[in-house]
Amino acid sequence: MVTQCVVLAGVFFSVKPQSLDMITKLVGFDTVSRNSNLPLIHHVRDFLAEHGVKSHLISNTQGDKANLFATVGPNVEGGVVLSGHTDVVPVDGQAWDTDPFQLVQKDGRLYGRGTCDMKAFSAIALAMVPDMRHLKRPIHFALSYDEEVGCVGAPALIERISIAAAKPSAVIVGEPTSMQSIVAHKGIAAVRITVLGHEAHSSQTQRGVSAVTVAAKLIAFIDTMMVENQASADPQCPFVPPYTTLHVGVVNGGTALNIIARQCTFMWDIRALPGDDWRNYLKRFQAYADSLLPAMQAIAPEAAIKTEIIADAPPMQDRGGAAQDLAFRLSGHQCRNCVSYGAEGGLFQQRGYSTVLCGPGSIDQAHKPNEYIDISQVEACEVFLEKLIRQLAA
Repeated sequence: MVTQCVVLAGVFFSVKPQSLDMITKLVGFDTVSRNSNLPLIHHVRDFLAEHGVKSHLISNTQGDKANLFATVGPNVEGGVVLSGHTDVVPVDGQAWDTDPFQLVQKDGRLYGRGTCDMKAFSAIALAMVPDMRHLKRPIHFALSYDEEVGCVGAPALIERISIAAAKPSAVIVGEPTSMQSIVAHKGIAAVRITVLGHEAHSSQTQRGVSAVTVAAKLIAFIDTMMVENQASADPQCPFVPPYTTLHVGVVNGGTALNIIARQCTFMWDIRALPGDDWRNYLKRFQAYADSLLPAMQAIAPEAAIKTEIIADAPPMQDRGGAAQDLAFRLSGHQCRNCVSYGAEGGLFQQRGYSTVLCGPGSIDQAHKPNEYIDISQVEACEVFLEKLIRQLAA
């Protein structure tokens, strides 16, 4: 395949123009999780169809989002799943120097939302579909929706793979790992709490139940559990930080300064180490919440604390296996790294698939303004996938 020589800051890169073109197109779709991802999915479906590859779409219940599953090559056992999510995090309130949804090349980097997390991996792999004509074992594309809000789309996608695909030998989730093999990641559970209090004039606190005050107590309790984990952390733990974290990210409540708040809602997450069940933290939290109810309901019987689980993605554990061995060979790196962010790897592993994370770009650049991927990482991913194609064609 013809390559394009890019010269930036005196450094030469050999990047396939097909890769740059596909990255440009995928970044150009505004697939922030609150939006539909269908324009991107339909673009990928049409691209694959041009190369004789049939896609299967697995839609959400509203019909405004979909996963995509496609098999290139014979549907036989021993293939490899290339997994990537299509959604990105919001750009609201971030100080971008360029249009986040227009790819910009500058100083050896590609800027744009999703360049590293994680459209580049999927784009590079898709651009290589014309090179996959002679596969003897298949490459399966698995593109999901709503990973960024709790790996919501992946379970239905993995279920479809288990039905439609001959057993693959490995799953490679292309999260930004600087092309290092990640053998374990933390799980993530997301929880929404709604406190219902009782309104009154703020000068008559004895007649009201402040939902904001109750929420503040609950948030402080969550932080107490986190501090306990910090104090008891195992210094030999390979994760950074080396303990299960608990974090409150969003709080909304109250009507006016002089009105005792009737409602307050907050969301928190638990990023649990492998082997540490996040439900134990929720049980402790619930017990503390229940202890606050009698005093609340003595003033207002309708007062309540409601709990809603909005995401539950398991951790990925270091179990060795075919996926790790494959990634080690293709990347040339033998390090057994762990990451603290959540990913879809644990969901694949939970269904019995040998799984590893390995993709271009650094997580240090994810979710930030002026997100970028180094062009050298694009090149390294191309080499990685070229080796994969040759191996599956052998």
